[in-house]
Amino acid sequence: MILTSHKRIANNKSIDINCDLGEGVNEIDCKADALLMPYISSCSIACGGHAGNELTMNLTVQNAKAHNLKIGAHPGYPDKENFGRLSLSLDIEELKQSLKQQLAQFEIALTRNTAKLDHIKFHGALYNDIESDYTLAIKLAKFCKKLYPNQKLLGLANGNLSIACKEIGYAFISEAFMDRAYCANGKLVPRKEERAVHNDKSTIVKQALTIAIEQSVYTIKGDRIELAADSICLHGDNPKALAIAILVYDAMLNIGIKIQ
Repeated sequence: MILTSHKRIANNKSIDINCDLGEGVNEIDCKADALLMPYISSCSIACGGHAGNELTMNLTVQNAKAHNLKIGAHPGYPDKENFGRLSLSLDIEELKQSLKQQLAQFEIALTRNTAKLDHIKFHGALYNDIESDYTLAIKLAKFCKKLYPNQKLLGLANGNLSIACKEIGYAFISEAFMDRAYCANGKLVPRKEERAVHNDKSTIVKQALTIAIEQSVYTIKGDRIELAADSICLHGDNPKALAIAILVYDAMLNIGIKIQ
């Protein structure tokens, strides 16, 4: 049972719940991802850089389309050994070439399943490096706008990428995290630090509700900061992801928030 002080709100309130998927290696992993899909509204699918392969991209796109999810690409540093969670010393042209290759691979899966690309979300260390380096943020925002002018970037609410997209006039989806701890500056607590990832299901559900309803979040030190987000992420590689997804879905519906 989830304990929350949130009362029922207006029925026209909605929030997008997104999940990073397609990060496994085989059909069994894809079936596990598909179990999450009834409880979310969009997904970002690994493109073979930090994780994923032709099979997982194809099956995950296929399943996402069947569940009417908005489909995003999830490229990152080309480093499967470390799951894209270590920064790589690539110059910008090397990085863009890798990202272009990953996205081209993903487009094959989209075309094969007559599916449409909604957004791009960078993964792991690249996601974090962008938020630490505005020059990198603006370069990659321009890169994506040139390749995909009619799509969107999904990234950290109030972060560098959001500012870069606003500067160049590129559509942006502000993202918050239900299962990660926040610093006072609105950035995520680095994974290497203690308590960076929430493991308690009640804590995760409460944070999701607080973000959706109050447009705020409590930091790792217990301070409340404003956080307006269009989408809330649940990490699909969390061992408790399915149980959390169901709890969040039920909790949102219980107070009148639609997942869409």
